[in-house]
Amino acid sequence: MASQHSDTTDGDTGALALKILVAGGFGVGKTTLVGAVSEIKPLRTEELLSEAGQSVDDTGGVDQKVTTTVAMDFGRITIRSGLSLYLFGTPGQDRFWFLWDELAQGALGAVVLADTRRLQDCFPAVDFFEHRHIPFVVAVNCFTGAGAYGPDDVSRALDLDQGTPVVLCDARDRASGKEVLIRLVEYAGRMHTARLLDSVS
Repeated sequence: MASQHSDTTDGDTGALALKILVAGGFGVGKTTLVGAVSEIKPLRTEELLSEAGQSVDDTGGVDQKVTTTVAMDFGRITIRSGLSLYLFGTPGQDRFWFLWDELAQGALGAVVLADTRRLQDCFPAVDFFEHRHIPFVVAVNCFTGAGAYGPDDVSRALDLDQGTPVVLCDARDRASGKEVLIRLVEYAGRMHTARLLDSVS
């Protein structure tokens, strides 16, 4: 179940805070999305890419990328009065996946960012959340020069379970990122409600 607590820092003792993960492959825009939507200065754990990592970090398609997340990104956004989302961006490389289990504890759901130029890079994130029954949406980050594929095309390519939302977004744009998060909260809410009803029927 999603973690929640009263956040009294703004005087609203009834505030609900929900934990959301932002996951996906290396260089897909996770840090960018968290930074774009966060209403606080985001916490980032980025380090410069080094020669030592060239043999394990596939920078094909993201040749201009010079940093990488080595622990997590963190930000916060208020969706409406009394409802805030705490965003945890996961590291994208294989060698940091051991952190994902820890970050996933208590999460309401997740955003899996996808780049249609490297769609296979988001398969591990999709598998991770499907196997743990954590609701997620796939958000296609519409990079310049990427092929124009619709949500149905991406859903089929990723072999997603029926009903898993796929949305198009621009990770640099706050309004676009917020719409992705709202879509996730709505979807995760329906999924958790359905599971609760199943458990008592």
